[in-house]
Amino acid sequence: MTLIQEKVNQAIEILKEQQTDMWLTFVRETSGVRDPALDLLIGTNDLTWPSALIVTRKGEKIAIIGNLEKDALQRLNVFDEILGYDTAVSELLRTTITRLNPDRIAVNTSRNNVHADGLTHAMYEFLKEYLAGTPYADRLVSAEPIINSLRGRKTATELARIRKAVEITDEIFKKTYAFIKVGMTESEVGAYMHKLVREYGVSQLAGDGSKLPDSIDIGLAWPAENCPAVNSGPNSPVGHNGPTDIKIERGHIIHFDFGVKYEDYCSDIQHVCYVLREFETEAPIEIQRGFITLRTAVEKSREAMQVGVTGNSIDTISREIVTDSGYPEYQYALGHQLGRVAHDGGALLGPLWEKYGDSPNQKLEVGQIFTIEPGLAIPGYGYLGLEEDVVMTQNGAEYIGEPQREIILIKG
Repeated sequence: MTLIQEKVNQAIEILKEQQTDMWLTFVRETSGVRDPALDLLIGTNDLTWPSALIVTRKGEKIAIIGNLEKDALQRLNVFDEILGYDTAVSELLRTTITRLNPDRIAVNTSRNNVHADGLTHAMYEFLKEYLAGTPYADRLVSAEPIINSLRGRKTATELARIRKAVEITDEIFKKTYAFIKVGMTESEVGAYMHKLVREYGVSQLAGDGSKLPDSIDIGLAWPAENCPAVNSGPNSPVGHNGPTDIKIERGHIIHFDFGVKYEDYCSDIQHVCYVLREFETEAPIEIQRGFITLRTAVEKSREAMQVGVTGNSIDTISREIVTDSGYPEYQYALGHQLGRVAHDGGALLGPLWEKYGDSPNQKLEVGQIFTIEPGLAIPGYGYLGLEEDVVMTQNGAEYIGEPQREIILIKG
């Protein structure tokens, strides 16, 4: 069974659980605007004409697409019924929905999860127009809960791919630590990490499960311009920024934010190093204290992550550890979900800030994979940021890979 088949079957079970009759993904010209749900339904394939992909809680899997694309979809062996058209989708869509007679039709709109918000405004209007005069126009509901669960609950195949991505990331970090020398620029270090990504040959899969050609943009968990982030010393801009021409000096903290994409699934890890001054054998006490604070925040948060608790309750634990230790509050969520993209949707380990919507109030579920990433700055030295990847199990959150437990010391 392919991963796409696994996820579509999982979607049927989620529809049963949530008592929703139908999940409808309605798209057009997906090479221009691509609904994120398509990756789970048809892989990397594109659809040109208006198309409807239907999954029901009774187990029906129906595709209504242009006749020119029927053969490509049939090769996926996902949809039991593939209905083609030449001139207009409206009548075929209306008669199919009428035949299925759903009470609730989940469509891809969401206020909280961008990965569940793929139905464009115009396509929503077309859908309402096509269903006008039927009872089904008033039975549209948000597919956010379905997509949250579908993207969040990783199958064994998905988890194995993320574990491999984390393993490769850890190996690249270790080689990078040995490579770093005083006087190198952040950009030189970043270029070396790109070289290692190419050597590992990480890539993504085509819709039929075959590998696409290796490419640095494919092998990284986010765009190459800022993956990795390499921040050396107190003057390096921290955030979603790429490496700069700042040179590594003794007495600098070096902060990394880096991830790879292995067969469509991402890692996302932050590590820190300290470049020893000539007379030093360990990091200064200020850096050690900051590192211990972050390690405590990560571990206490992980220990509290149990099925059924809200993401906000976990964020509060970490945030209070950092601020109670005398450091400023970090201005971002403690952790996000991880999957086909580095920032996946659904439940968030975050504060109740407007920009995060209702995501921090959502509860943790088995199979979800999260980052835990508190951070703080050490004046005069640089930025400390730790980010670990964990998977939710019935017994709580477990690390994927080995977390950073000590400051990496660079002799230079």
